[in-house]
Amino acid sequence: MNPLKTELLRGTLDLLILKIVALGPSHGYAVAQRLRQISNDFFTVHQGSLYPALHRLEDRGWLQAEWRATDTGREAKFTD
Repeated sequence: MNPLKTELLRGTLDLLILKIVALGPSHGYAVAQRLRQISNDFFTVHQGSLYPALHRLEDRGWLQAEWRATDTGREAKFTD
């Protein structure tokens, strides 16, 4: 794939994630579900794209993350 197109897609995904996280703390699965919901199922982000993007944003200091219990009692990494 064209490197410019790859960067455009990454940047778009980053912005969408930041917009969702700005609404409140969330974990990866919830980010993916919210993205599908607000786009009326137009955007579907697979784990292979979502989690590297979340790590990339955290590494850049644009997100902070910590492990917390979910509503089901399982632990997940929440972003703020």
